[in-house]
Amino acid sequence: MKEKSSVIAHAPAPLFSRAGLWWGLLGVTAFSFTLPFTRVAVGGLSPLFIGSGRAVVAAALAALALAVTRQHPPTRAQWWRLAIVAAGVVAGFPLLTSFAMTAAPASHGAVVIGLLPAATAVMVVLRTSERPGRAFWWFAALGAAAAVVFASMQNGGLGELHWADLLLFGAVLAAAIGYAEGGLLAREIGSWQTVSWALVLAAPLMLVLTLASALADPPTASPVQWLAFAYLAVVSMFLGFFAWYRGLAIGPMAHVSQIQLVQPVMSIAWAALLLHEQIGWPTALGGIAVILCAALAVRTRLNRPRTATTP
Repeated sequence: MKEKSSVIAHAPAPLFSRAGLWWGLLGVTAFSFTLPFTRVAVGGLSPLFIGSGRAVVAAALAALALAVTRQHPPTRAQWWRLAIVAAGVVAGFPLLTSFAMTAAPASHGAVVIGLLPAATAVMVVLRTSERPGRAFWWFAALGAAAAVVFASMQNGGLGELHWADLLLFGAVLAAAIGYAEGGLLAREIGSWQTVSWALVLAAPLMLVLTLASALADPPTASPVQWLAFAYLAVVSMFLGFFAWYRGLAIGPMAHVSQIQLVQPVMSIAWAALLLHEQIGWPTALGGIAVILCAALAVRTRLNRPRTATTP
């Protein structure tokens, strides 16, 4: 059964059910606490320690799960693809968002992360060689422009983009690549196995970064800040991906990626409730604009009729 790619290219619609959407929603709900809890954790832990340390804790859990269930190692080709997943969601997104949360409110970060659904859909299109209509690209570009305008206006006007916004845009790109590749791999080796092997692969580098960070800037976190870090490690970095990659694997991937549209709304709500951040009109309007553009981009791609393919 090596022809997994054929399932991706022309699997019949009846195979897909609402199960993929529900699994995706469960994963997004877990991820929606990531930015607020990162904002809490950076109060007593360095961004490098948070971004790398959470991966080390999650890798230990992953190694235990793989050993207990006696999973067969991936093939050489799959290891290369797992390296892409690890670079995107194990290293890239956690590190970039951790540094960004030292200078930006969680609600602000949540709006910029609202680009992620459209970015993920773009990566799925590129990865699977699909050709959506022109309208899809227009809406994706509008979403990117809306996020850039929102971020720059929040920092005093156009042309004054803050360095934290650049980190957040980089985090979006890293996560989109990791999500697309991970969703494809989840169809071959399983959802939790994909994230587990990616964590194990990245563990040596993440461990070195964690130790270096702890030596250079010893942690001085409060119990609440350690609890926030624990959530980031166990749920955001590990358990949340069980549900998210399972949803992507059930698919269709672009359809499930729409569920990410609720993540910024959830994150902004948690930031207001847990961190007492003020949610003003710029944040609300920026969030609506980004989410609307992302929704139109993804829906345009999904509504485009598919050409029948020959296996």
